[in-house]
Amino acid sequence: MSRSLMMACVSLVFLLSPLRAQEITSLVLLPPPTAGELRTSGDARIDLLGMPDLNGPSPAQQVSSAVDEAARRKSPWLAAGMSILVPGAGEFYAGDYWKSAAFFAVDVALWIFAYNYDKKGDRQTDFFQNFANQNWSVVKYAQYAQDNLTPPNGPYNWLIPNTEGRPPWDRVNWSELNRMEQDIGGYYSHVLPPYGQQQYYELIGKYPQFNQGWDDSGPTFNYGDPLTSNFLWYAGQRGLANRYYEKATTFVTIALVNHIVSAFDAAFSAASWNKKLQASLDTQAVPTAWGGMQEVPVVKLTYGL
Repeated sequence: MSRSLMMACVSLVFLLSPLRAQEITSLVLLPPPTAGELRTSGDARIDLLGMPDLNGPSPAQQVSSAVDEAARRKSPWLAAGMSILVPGAGEFYAGDYWKSAAFFAVDVALWIFAYNYDKKGDRQTDFFQNFANQNWSVVKYAQYAQDNLTPPNGPYNWLIPNTEGRPPWDRVNWSELNRMEQDIGGYYSHVLPPYGQQQYYELIGKYPQFNQGWDDSGPTFNYGDPLTSNFLWYAGQRGLANRYYEKATTFVTIALVNHIVSAFDAAFSAASWNKKLQASLDTQAVPTAWGGMQEVPVVKLTYGL
């Protein structure tokens, strides 16, 4: 078979390929046989005399870009793992660049919102805590309880002697204060945690028993009476800080969901890539320069959906 006739046959295969599910096949000569491995070509001159095919392409010429395409198969597991860590990374690996940019941009935006609201919560917390330090006194609260509610198991040595001039929280024996609160009972349903703890700042703006520690409280108070203006305003400011933190948590949650969705999408994108490139190892008879046929190992690549 002449070289021109062989080229015509190859061209015909390419022209007919759209009629066969858009399949395009490339032949790539694989490395020579290993020691002890016997391959026959169907041409006695090649098999017995070792005569080379002078008119055939060299191995370097036969290694086509199809091999590079086969090496570019995508791992869905790797794509998913990349996107779990950084949304969009797996899509980028799978060649889905627009999706990659979208997932990454959403992730960055969500973390920025979460960070900003968390910082707003921190600033608001500092604000309401400073307000409480200036306007609520544990000494005033304890003194009112002792003088007006007559706890039964006194005396209660909750006030530390010789501490005048110190901040209120430095003047109180907390264990004695808590013992007095427990003995009072009734609507004194909580014991005050030590100063500085999160629960300290929460309770003084949440339960009526702490109303009399505010500097605008009246001389008497019964459960169910209106709370002071400072109590109510402080409770609102503390609630605002909590809402900021809740929004920050919401954005973090959405960001984590974005990681998971991106991981699934990246795995799908990698699988879709691989559907477009299916590789299989095979052998195929090719004509030689002397008129015979030679079986050669090939990489068969099929492109298409």
